[in-house]
Amino acid sequence: MIPPELAALRSPAAVRARCHMVLDYVLAGTSPHFTVDEAALATVADYVAQVTRQAYPTLDIPYHSRWRHFDAGGLQRWPELEQRLAADDAAERARVMIDLAVVSVLLDAGAGDAWYYHEEASGLTIGRSEGLAVASLRMFEAGGFSSDPKIPLRADASALMRIDAATLGRYFQASEAKPLVGIEGRAALLNRLGHALATHKELFGDGVLRPGGLYDALREKAPMGRLPAPMILGALLEGLSSIWPSGLTVEGIDLGDVGRHPAARMPDLSDQLVPFHKLSQWLTYSLLEPFEAAGFAVTDLDELTALPEYRNGGLLVDLGLIVPRAPIDPAKKHPVDSELVVEWRALTVALMDRLADPVRERLGLDASRFPLAKMLQGGTWAAGRRIAAERRPPSGPPPIAIDADGTVF
Repeated sequence: MIPPELAALRSPAAVRARCHMVLDYVLAGTSPHFTVDEAALATVADYVAQVTRQAYPTLDIPYHSRWRHFDAGGLQRWPELEQRLAADDAAERARVMIDLAVVSVLLDAGAGDAWYYHEEASGLTIGRSEGLAVASLRMFEAGGFSSDPKIPLRADASALMRIDAATLGRYFQASEAKPLVGIEGRAALLNRLGHALATHKELFGDGVLRPGGLYDALREKAPMGRLPAPMILGALLEGLSSIWPSGLTVEGIDLGDVGRHPAARMPDLSDQLVPFHKLSQWLTYSLLEPFEAAGFAVTDLDELTALPEYRNGGLLVDLGLIVPRAPIDPAKKHPVDSELVVEWRALTVALMDRLADPVRERLGLDASRFPLAKMLQGGTWAAGRRIAAERRPPSGPPPIAIDADGTVF
């Protein structure tokens, strides 16, 4: 039985509360790593609003999710693939969408500057997150995650447990000339996903074990078709907490993407623990559309937090809201569990909360029309990439480099 104070870390409320504790710590001048220049919040809001209007002139902004990356190069890949599901009902289409989103998100961590994917059908060459998305979609399309050749559009436990780095490398076109960072870790993560599916049959099905089983598990908990977004995240954290090799373990309990920071003082086992659950929240955002397509109304979106990753965090550093106390070499990699990186990530979450209203004011939108999920898309992620390319061309690496294995951050 997981102690209640540790179980409580598996919620977006805990992510937000602990990250704001870190912000208060930095604002008090206690941190040896960063200060915060609150006057720069307006500068960041101006920049994000500008980028959002350029990308979405009508302000019809979709959610920040993996589904945007499947459209890399302006091509609508999922609708074409969905035509193969025309004979299936809405529930099965949702299960397939969940299968695809889960494996694609778990394969989405920094690819490295040298890797890219060449898509034969379009002739496009695509790198970074978009390249990983398209490569994973094409692998899914080819049945690379299914154990049944007759049902290729599926990801199931049996197939996931068998995937190795060589197989993944073949589908993702990795080579010595264009190495994919952390490919062994990515394959191992899929293996652990397979085992997690088999362990949590109550979430992922008692027949064919697949991520899409989550549809059936949550349908039973959604009265009147209303599904709170934190419920999706809670199910993911319950079912997938064991898959993160870089995740924190306390008292034998796998906590996942949780760091340690002295600002988060508590009189119990959760002392100094700061949860992030970045990939799990990214996955939650990416599951909104499968559930909505199946007819659910997903509620309480803004209870989720901003994603503490290097594009959002890099934006705040590059525009002077988060200020390093000493110059940081962008080529030097810092461990993901280091106090500096934990603090940077926590500041990113907390300051994105403070950024939301100023951006809404500039766009003339309220929180119901412009939740965090849309600010990230409009938005901060694209703005972080743009400012990085301006400051550190040509590839635009983040201002702080992370030594991660491609499985948590």
